[in-house]
Amino acid sequence: MIVLLNGTSSAGKTSLAKALQRRWPGPLLAIGIDTVVFALPGRWLDPPGWHEVFVYTGSGDGLRITPGPLGDRLAAGLHRSVAALAGEGFDVVVDHVLLSAGWVADAAAAWAGHPVLSVGVRCPLAEVVRREATRGDRTLGQARAQFVPVHAHAGYDLEVDTSTGDPDACADLVLAAAAGPPAPTRLGALLPA
Repeated sequence: MIVLLNGTSSAGKTSLAKALQRRWPGPLLAIGIDTVVFALPGRWLDPPGWHEVFVYTGSGDGLRITPGPLGDRLAAGLHRSVAALAGEGFDVVVDHVLLSAGWVADAAAAWAGHPVLSVGVRCPLAEVVRREATRGDRTLGQARAQFVPVHAHAGYDLEVDTSTGDPDACADLVLAAAAGPPAPTRLGALLPA
């Protein structure tokens, strides 16, 4: 099974993935967009190379983040890597920030034929902004910029709110959904026909 955790930066996806790994009945591999982005050489993690990964426009409340050409290729590679791991019989939890309809369509196509549980990881804007500020390892404003677009393109089989449930409580919901009868995923449910 592929368990997609989609949500904004600082929403609690990584903590939820770790809680799932502790309690999953077999090996559950964790991989995400940060896995492939931070595998890049350092010169692409800072200006001027960073704009090839993600494009930041505007500022403050008007900050917008879109994938750059390298970001699109990294997401496509992530999706195919997850499919390859699932094809080898591994369960995979994917920590993702689906910023574009193209990324959702690509993931849906790459994962076709595998059971996918699509989980929207929600957290109120004020809380993700607070978490981002206290973490010290995030680009300030990133969570706010991702807040609307990250959920604009994907449909979910399940949604969890990490502001009202700790990682284990949210994992309980995911585990219960994963144990239920398989159903067609809603990952691409909101894509235009």
